[in-house]
Amino acid sequence: MAENYDVIIIGSGPGGYVAAVRAGQLGLKTAIVEREHLGGICLNWGCIPTKALLRSAEILDHSTHLKDYGLVLEGKVSADVKAVVARSRGVSARLNSGVGFLMKKNKVDVIWGEAKITKPGEIVVSKNSKPVVEPQHPLPKNIKSQEGTYTAKHIIIATGARPRALPGIEPDGKLIWTYFEALKPDVLPKSLIVMGSGAIGIEFASFYRSMGVDVTVVEVLPTIMPVEDAEVTAIARKQLEKRGMKIFTSAKVAKVEKGAGSITAHVETADGKIQHITADRMISAVGVQGNIENLGLETLGVKTDRGCVVVDGYGKTNVPGIYAIGDVAGPPMLAHKAEHEGVVCVEKLAGLPNVHPTDKVKVPGCTYCQPQVASVGLTEAKAKELGRDIRVGRFSFAANGKAIALGEDQGLCKVIFDKKTGELLGAHMVGAEVTELIQGFVIAMNLETTEEELMHTIFPHPTVSESMKEAVLDAYGRVLNA
Repeated sequence: MAENYDVIIIGSGPGGYVAAVRAGQLGLKTAIVEREHLGGICLNWGCIPTKALLRSAEILDHSTHLKDYGLVLEGKVSADVKAVVARSRGVSARLNSGVGFLMKKNKVDVIWGEAKITKPGEIVVSKNSKPVVEPQHPLPKNIKSQEGTYTAKHIIIATGARPRALPGIEPDGKLIWTYFEALKPDVLPKSLIVMGSGAIGIEFASFYRSMGVDVTVVEVLPTIMPVEDAEVTAIARKQLEKRGMKIFTSAKVAKVEKGAGSITAHVETADGKIQHITADRMISAVGVQGNIENLGLETLGVKTDRGCVVVDGYGKTNVPGIYAIGDVAGPPMLAHKAEHEGVVCVEKLAGLPNVHPTDKVKVPGCTYCQPQVASVGLTEAKAKELGRDIRVGRFSFAANGKAIALGEDQGLCKVIFDKKTGELLGAHMVGAEVTELIQGFVIAMNLETTEEELMHTIFPHPTVSESMKEAVLDAYGRVLNA
């Protein structure tokens, strides 16, 4: 007889495991099905390990200009790539075990295997058909039988996404990498082509450049990090190129030729000319696509669009009792968006009052390159496209005392307000630790804070965060330190 649950969640990434925790907190009998790694891609192969790599890169970068801080180091600091990777994998392993603990703490059963929805309210779990990329971390003790039939009133799909491959330029794990291979190189390549300049591409380009690799970025759109405000990305590009990175925009990799230990990309530039760029390795970072296959969605009639499940603001699909959250439910494909969607979905299906749908405009985006980039809300171009009458404020880090003291004075804070109402429509930042600062604007937008309230908020001195207030003041002709 099939074991019955209130909620079954397929996938234990940030969206899935957080949804499971919230369901457990609400007293719902909950199970989560995972076929490979607790914590999903983000914890094991994405957000967390990349930040560990980038931290090593940041420290290495600082070591190269210690004299700027009045410091002297005898000898040269170099990178031990195997040790850097080992530290990154260790960080992931620690957090992976933490997810297992959370499942046990919240009385969530972990079902190990591959799930298929056979009908609304029922799944069949079979042995994993996908090979595990590396030895699995120790499994939590609350593991259920791997194979079997399980039922639940509510089934949440949280299967995440995987790297998208372009025809003819498919990753092979040797010369053409995805982020899986880029995260754990045995040796550093001397040269690298990065195809795609979204967050994943630029973060890896930044890391490998810090490690001393000759890096070339190829982006098909006119700007790098194309979802970000163009003024911010122009500053980021200038700093990345100053670090020695070569960047081609309005360009595409038309085809590749593989050699014994290198790859040559035929890059078609905006003027129609072809440049031949040879490197030891290439990273394909042209986006991701949802994992919607082999779940039984077609048979059930679950609506999908461009490789993702179509949902409303609460994660509901067009089939009653079936929900989707996170990357598989479409962009923005970010871990924190997945977590929020998981909580919203569970609270709504549990019948809690006053549950608000996910507002994707208020989802912040962060890119952890050097310099960092962070944003929330509308870009200036998008606000104008929507016909909004706006005020724009800017404040350069070159006028911020803390940024100057840090030796990180190349940055900008930019804010966009509705001229009539004072509503904060968007905020965009580039520079030191802006990924830690953006949450201030996110909170402001969520609380529907006006420009007056922001201008009368006291920011501590000296901090880089003061640039946030100064940008607001600048939007209204009241800037104090510029």
